[in-house]
Amino acid sequence: MPGAVARIRSAAPADIDDLLGLIRALAVYERLEHELDLEPTRMVDAMFGRRPFVEGLVAVVDDDDAPNAGKTVGCALCFKSFSTFLTRPGLYLEDLFVLPDYRGRGIGLALLRAVCAQAAARGYGRVEWSVLDWNAPAIAFYRRLGAVHHPEWQRFRLEGASLEQVAAQMDAPGG
Repeated sequence: MPGAVARIRSAAPADIDDLLGLIRALAVYERLEHELDLEPTRMVDAMFGRRPFVEGLVAVVDDDDAPNAGKTVGCALCFKSFSTFLTRPGLYLEDLFVLPDYRGRGIGLALLRAVCAQAAARGYGRVEWSVLDWNAPAIAFYRRLGAVHHPEWQRFRLEGASLEQVAAQMDAPGG
């Protein structure tokens, strides 16, 4: 496996099970399994439905001599974002993940390069993402590439009951 070469290609509907497996492995790595609510039909619709809003790339072992030839070992999932300051779209990289046994072979870099190439070809202004503060290997990887960390920005989220509560107050007077 040390010489295993991966080919990067656009994800297809037939990749959904592999993608969900990679997302599950990512959640385990990030210690966030409790947040998983994976539903294959929702993922198919999100990526390939009438109005897709997520796109993906997969890394597939492409060495015929490798014992795992044809195995999907990594992915990058992103969606279009928009910068009002740049007045241009961008890509938000939601997930970049390579199975642990395949790390250190340039697969993550190849996936990130492919995402950046898509953004550049489309004339987008940026690619951005979040990383957990304890994930030192990922932070070091991104810094080596020249990515800029923006510690002044704090990420917020409404979900579940909080999201429903705020949405239910839509017609309530403000303040």
